[in-house]
Amino acid sequence: MSDSSPQGILVCDKPQGITSHGVVSRIRRWFGTRKVGHAGTLDPMATGVLVLGLGRGTKLLPYITGVSKTYLATIRLGSATPTDDADSTPDLFADPADLAAVTAERICAGIESLRGTIDQVPSAVSAIKVDGVRSYARVRKGEDVTLKARQVEVSRFDVHDIRFAAEEGHIDVDVEVDCSSGTYVRALARDLGTHLGVHGHLTALRRTRVGAFGLEEAVQIPTDLDSPAPRLMTLAEAARTLLPSVDVDAGQAKALMQGKTVAVTDAPAAGEIAVLCGAELVSIAEVRPGGLKSLTAFAIDLA
Repeated sequence: MSDSSPQGILVCDKPQGITSHGVVSRIRRWFGTRKVGHAGTLDPMATGVLVLGLGRGTKLLPYITGVSKTYLATIRLGSATPTDDADSTPDLFADPADLAAVTAERICAGIESLRGTIDQVPSAVSAIKVDGVRSYARVRKGEDVTLKARQVEVSRFDVHDIRFAAEEGHIDVDVEVDCSSGTYVRALARDLGTHLGVHGHLTALRRTRVGAFGLEEAVQIPTDLDSPAPRLMTLAEAARTLLPSVDVDAGQAKALMQGKTVAVTDAPAAGEIAVLCGAELVSIAEVRPGGLKSLTAFAIDLA
C-alpha cells in the first residue's frame, strides 16, 4: 500500500503554556496531515520531550506510552495549589514556624520515603477518567474528586539544589526524577510537602527523556508553520529503539500481514518483537511456540 502522507515518529520539545493537544494541532498544520497523536500528556506548565506519531506512526504510540521517563523539576515547599502545580494560585500556606524547622536533612529523608515502588494518589486535576469523564473536567464543574491510589515506580529522586527562603514563605528544591509511566511528579511535590507538614507544589517541570527518546533529538516547533518540516524518524528506526527486532523476507512479511503465524530464526524465546522487511516495519508481533503472530500490522508495499 503506497501512502505519500507523512509516516513516522517525531520527538519535539514542547514549549511552556500549551497543551499536548495544542502541540498535536500545530504538528498537523506543520506537516499538512490530520493523523497525528502523542505518547504521554505533558501539562501546559511543563516543557520538554513529547513524542508524536504521524500516519502509521500512531500505531507505535502504545508501545511508547508505557516506557519510563525522566524529569527535571522544582518543588516549592511552603504552599499548596488546587492543581499541585503553578497553573493555579496557592490556597494553603505553611505555618512560618513549621517552615523554619525544615532542614536539608528532613527534605532528603522525605524524598527517600518517596523512592522505589510507592502507592501514589494522582492529582485530582488530571486526565484520568472517572466514570468516563476526565477528572479535571469534574473538578472544574465543582465536583469533589478523590482518585484511587495506584502503584508507581520512582527509581531515582535526586536533589540537585535547595534554596531556603523561609522568611519569604517558601523553600525551593530542584530535583531529577526517573519514574514509571503514570507517575505524577506534581503529586510527588504535594506528598513531599505533606510529609514535611508544610504543603508543597511544583513550580517547574521539564521532561528530558521518554524511554530512549531524549532532548538531544527533540525539534523546536517554529512559530512559522510554513517553514520546512524536519525529517521524521522512520517506523523501522523507532521500532528498533523500542523492541528487539528480526528481519523477514517479502513472503514472510505478506504472510504476517495476512494474519498467519510465521516461523523465523534468531527470534527471542518470548515477548513482543519488531518485524522488518528491508527498511520497512511490517509488524509488531508476539513470539509464540509456532513462530511469530502479528499483533499490530503496518501495511507496506511489497511490489
